[in-house]
Amino acid sequence: MSSGIFVLQKDGTLVEMNQQEFDSEDVLQILLERYPNLLSGSLIDEINPRKWILISREFSIPDQEASEGRWSIDHLFLDQDGVPTLVEVKRSADTRIRREVVGQMLEYAANAVSYWNIDNIKLQYENRCQEQGQDPEQTWVEQFRLDEGYEEYWNKVNTNLELGKIRMLFIADEIPLELKQIVEFLNEQMDPAEVLALEIKQYVGEDQKTLIPRVFGQSSKTQIKKSGVKQWDEPSLLKEIGKREGNESVDIVKTILSWAKKSNLYLWWGKGIRSGSCFPMFKFKDKLYWLFAIWTYGKIEFQFQHMKKIPIYDKIEKRYELLEELNKIQGISISKEDIERRPSIPLNVLSNKSALNKFLSIWDNVIKEYSDYFAHDLK
Repeated sequence: MSSGIFVLQKDGTLVEMNQQEFDSEDVLQILLERYPNLLSGSLIDEINPRKWILISREFSIPDQEASEGRWSIDHLFLDQDGVPTLVEVKRSADTRIRREVVGQMLEYAANAVSYWNIDNIKLQYENRCQEQGQDPEQTWVEQFRLDEGYEEYWNKVNTNLELGKIRMLFIADEIPLELKQIVEFLNEQMDPAEVLALEIKQYVGEDQKTLIPRVFGQSSKTQIKKSGVKQWDEPSLLKEIGKREGNESVDIVKTILSWAKKSNLYLWWGKGIRSGSCFPMFKFKDKLYWLFAIWTYGKIEFQFQHMKKIPIYDKIEKRYELLEELNKIQGISISKEDIERRPSIPLNVLSNKSALNKFLSIWDNVIKEYSDYFAHDLK
């Protein structure tokens, strides 16, 4: 049976290419390492094709803080938007490609977003470049050609990790039906994470090889949904909050945003499909430090889960101290168990002017602590 793949050579002869399995997973992994374009960025995103830098093969994944790593993902790539892309490679002959690999990938992803350290990711990228005689920053510039700076890009990678904005990519020489169905279902349900499968078929004929990639997981419904991601800003956030929560909540948010600007905080705006967000963040030397988030569904979300990874509030006593201060505001009652999570309160809890002033005063103290800490660090 003909494969349907032919190569017309310069001498006019026609060579039929026959599909052939890869000799081993390692062969396919080496190809991906050498030729990242095989990840087919234009198939993943037709409007804004993905470009790639490889961080490392066999990148370790810990299962707790300060762990050396319990597992390793076959490849870790980053795209031009700083989205970490976890790649797991299997041959179609491996029966685990049907279902088992999905649970494996989800476990990897859950622990990666919890325990990966951005400094380690950056260091591994830079070490790999230097081993190959390349300048890391120049390589990054040539590959992505972005307007933003090198350090700003790595801050974006860190933010994506903490928000769970990652891409999980299954790769095989043939993607079985069971995996296609699971990937399409997960990709439709997940936000902001993305789940895709990439089939790379190999065709061989007369000492030539042809590799043909194909992406699965992007149903028409999912493509419409994913392409509908919007960049939120102050006017759109206020408009949506007014629609969902009313004018009183709009006034509260306006006051908070005005305070944030006067406090010289960096405002990071989300790209949610259904719900918008704004994260006022303390900024020092191009690095961003978490405080809280405002959501269009009428909530303020405290970033304890992320604060525990940054100076001052990496000490649990400081986070408890902050929690206790917030709980002094009438209507706020955050449990001690939430100190490791991202608890939220309704915006209307701050409808009382006294409560709102107390809320902002608490964060004034947090900002002062950050400022004093980094001022001391500069000396």
